[in-house]
Amino acid sequence: MADVAEKERRILVAVDEGEESMHALSWCLKNVVVSQNSKDTLILLYAKPPRAVYTPLDGTGYLFSSDILSAMEKYSGEVAGCVMEKAKKMCRDLLPQQDVKVETIVEGGDPRDVICQMVEHLRADVLVMGSHGYGVIKRAFLGSVSNHCAQNVKCPVLIVKKPKTNDGK
Repeated sequence: MADVAEKERRILVAVDEGEESMHALSWCLKNVVVSQNSKDTLILLYAKPPRAVYTPLDGTGYLFSSDILSAMEKYSGEVAGCVMEKAKKMCRDLLPQQDVKVETIVEGGDPRDVICQMVEHLRADVLVMGSHGYGVIKRAFLGSVSNHCAQNVKCPVLIVKKPKTNDGK
């Protein structure tokens, strides 16, 4: 029987500042992107939350200066950069000799919308994301990005839960 060429997969991994997303990326690298001859493209996506809308006056009547707003935007960009560097380092460490293409994308907006839009736009074959493991009450107030994405994207979604430690966290 003739050898079947491996399918080129586009694996989108949503990353953020949390340990849960880095655990999901690590799990994905060890369990999904494992073939030495892989033709996979791993796409690391950071959804930069939108800047809060501020009025020119804060609660005390003082004006927000453009310097403050600029500093907030700069800090947000630095956070995104740090998250992506950490994720790329993990890829290099866990896939040192593999020929897997790694791309990074930082998009601004509500993470739910950004992730769903990027899955469609990039025609991802699978979406991998971590789960914060919120209970029913927290999930009701904070929402669940992973649940929203699982319900709204057209590709398979792999939600990786971080194992609980012995101290219950």
